[in-house]
Amino acid sequence: MKLEAVPMELRDANEFVANYHRHNKPVVGHRFSIGAVNGEALVGVAIIGRPIARKNQDGFTAEVTRTCVKPDAPKGTNSFLYACAWRAWRAMGGHRLITYTLESESGASLRGAGWKVVGQVAPAKQGAWGCEKLGRVRAWQPIFGQKKIKWEALPDEVKP
Repeated sequence: MKLEAVPMELRDANEFVANYHRHNKPVVGHRFSIGAVNGEALVGVAIIGRPIARKNQDGFTAEVTRTCVKPDAPKGTNSFLYACAWRAWRAMGGHRLITYTLESESGASLRGAGWKVVGQVAPAKQGAWGCEKLGRVRAWQPIFGQKKIKWEALPDEVKP
């Protein structure tokens, strides 16, 4: 069977993440979410939102905040979702799409979709994110304290 992209409501994408993601929790908000179906079965999701880092919040940059696929999803499902996210964001007028992986992750699905490494991010210190005075308190997750690799979808290199 061939994978197809379908629009997703955030609550449904988050439910999928809660059930299948190995280390991340559901997200609070999104710009849009995409599902990957194989026949009638939902086998993966991508959630695309506003960039976490304020310096990337220019209105034309979005961030893939979650991708998640079932263990029995067809090979290439995650790459399919990354490529779909870039095409959708470009169709909406977006100029940049970024995401992050843990240093311990291979990034094969991103390379498979034509994304490139553009930097590294140092681990966050516990309590460093958010601003209690402004009511932006962020619950600490151990994943925040790990080194990350920053990736970007480059317009001429992302596969169709």
